[in-house]
Amino acid sequence: MQITTSDFRKGVYILFRDEPYQITDLEFVNPGKGSAFFRTKLKSLKTGRMIDYTFKSGESVEEYPIITRELQYLYRDGDHLIFMDPETFNQHTAEAEVLGDIVDFLRENDTYAVMLHDDEIVGIRAPKRVVLTVAQAEPSVKGNTASGLTKPVILDNGVTITAPAFIEPGDTIAVNPDTREYIERVAS
Repeated sequence: MQITTSDFRKGVYILFRDEPYQITDLEFVNPGKGSAFFRTKLKSLKTGRMIDYTFKSGESVEEYPIITRELQYLYRDGDHLIFMDPETFNQHTAEAEVLGDIVDFLRENDTYAVMLHDDEIVGIRAPKRVVLTVAQAEPSVKGNTASGLTKPVILDNGVTITAPAFIEPGDTIAVNPDTREYIERVAS
C-alpha cells in the first residue's frame, strides 16, 4: 500500500530502496522559500543501521505492514532461533543476524514481542532490562570503595559487561540488553 509523507509518523514501517525501514525520527521543515520537506531518521530492519534521508512533501513510498505478536522463544539451532505462538502452537524461525545483538540475552521459554511481516520474523522488541547472574568477576579489593570504579564481569549467558567494582560472582544484576550496560544489583 502506498503512503505519502503526510502519513509519516514515528514507528511507521516503509520500504525504502527495496529494504524495510522504520521511521525513528521525523521533522517537518517548511523553509518559506522553496518546497516543504520531511527530514527523517530511518532504521534498517535487516541491519539495524540508521540513515538520514530527506523526503519531499507529498512524496509517496510503499508501507511495510508489520504486526507484533507475543511469541515464546524455544531454542537456538545454529544461526536460527525458533519461536512459538503460544495460542496456535505455530513455530516461526528467525535468523540471528536479523534480530541483532539481543539474541545474546534471550532466555528459553520466555515470551517476547516479535515483529512479523507476512509471517516472517523481521525484528524483536528488546526488553528494557534483563536479570542475569554474574558467573565470573575479579575479587573486590577491600577498602577500594571509591565511586565510579568498574571491572569486567562475565554473565551466566557468556556476555561480558562492565559493572561496578563491588559486584561479585553469584550476584544477580539487571542489564540493559540494547546498550549492554549495568543497571543495578537485584536482591535475590
